[in-house]
Amino acid sequence: MFEQIGPDLLRTFVAVCRQGSLSRVAVQTGRTQSALSMQMRRLESLIGRSLFRRTGRGVVPTAEGELLLGYATRILALGDEAIARLRQAELSGSVRVGLAEEVAASALPAALGRLRRAYPDIRLDVAVDHSVTLGRQWQEDSLDIMIAPTSVVAVDALLAWSVALQWVCAPDYVLDDDRPLDLVTFDAQCMWRRRMIDALAALGREHRVTFASQSIAALQAAVEHGLGIGVLPPDSIRAGKLRVLKPSDGIPDPLTVQYGVYARDRRTPVVDAAIDILVEGVRTPRGP
Repeated sequence: MFEQIGPDLLRTFVAVCRQGSLSRVAVQTGRTQSALSMQMRRLESLIGRSLFRRTGRGVVPTAEGELLLGYATRILALGDEAIARLRQAELSGSVRVGLAEEVAASALPAALGRLRRAYPDIRLDVAVDHSVTLGRQWQEDSLDIMIAPTSVVAVDALLAWSVALQWVCAPDYVLDDDRPLDLVTFDAQCMWRRRMIDALAALGREHRVTFASQSIAALQAAVEHGLGIGVLPPDSIRAGKLRVLKPSDGIPDPLTVQYGVYARDRRTPVVDAAIDILVEGVRTPRGP
């Protein structure tokens, strides 16, 4: 039985567990939802256990699914490291990586950790900053690889995907139609902030910025503690800590943002190795 559970099946399983939605994984991987559903049914058949439980917002792993998730994550990580190490065990050099602040808290740090362990002689120079700043650094040729919104540069991405930013607030936060909305946002340079304000203006909702920060962790904490409403990617929404708002709450639809992985035309073995592992980190995203 085990030999039939290949890495592709495990990667799809991990992605569905972490995203909590077959449709979201289908969009990110460019596959159909029916194909993913068929894969998960096949996996359940091979395991002989029910691995998912449906909820009003998607799917969550059962107790057996949680157990398999732990093993699957370890198996995939070890496989990636083993293949990379065997292919280019003596690889050395440096690579400059730019990560948008809002994606730096997702699966990418784990991917960078795998890169470091697979190639201990590679020197990583990682910069986490605003998307606008990263776009400027890209234009100045200060980065070899960049993961940022597709809007910050006018070049084609190696891989692009969509992120649906959800409007969220603390579970006990009260929305008052008679008062301006309290907004928790990045500072004025952030694309998210402009998109939030434009969306609220289109609905005619007044607002005031009550908390601004350059750190997504700080924004997450501010919203969780009731300082206002904000938008966060799915992997920053902690169950029980935040309430996802809907248009029926008088809030705009989720904001869809395109992100991409970018690399210079001049490629070195070091850069190629980093791209392979980072792209895999993007393709196996974390969920809420």
